[in-house]
Amino acid sequence: MKIFGREPALWAALANAIIYVLGALVFHLSPNAEATLIAVVAATLGVLVAWQTTDGLSAAILGLAKALIALVLGFGLKVGADQQAAILALVAALTGMFVRTQATAPVSAAAVARK
Repeated sequence: MKIFGREPALWAALANAIIYVLGALVFHLSPNAEATLIAVVAATLGVLVAWQTTDGLSAAILGLAKALIALVLGFGLKVGADQQAAILALVAALTGMFVRTQATAPVSAAAVARK
């Protein structure tokens, strides 16, 4: 699924960068407010991708995980970048393991073999 021709992850990165810049230079947001905005963006894009795709459960779960990490960081818990990456990798692997058993191919293996 694409939003205005771009992947949702790209829009999330852009939204986060805009929040960081505007929060620091224009609005002088507190870390809590900045974390809340980033969490809302991550969760919203996760739900949007899940709604638009047929196997979007993993997108919603990953969006929720990113939102929770942003909130946890914004409200003072110290989690390093390597720990964040490990948590998101674990969440992605676990959801992938579940979704993989639930998804079906749009074309049968026999149809692919005939070509």
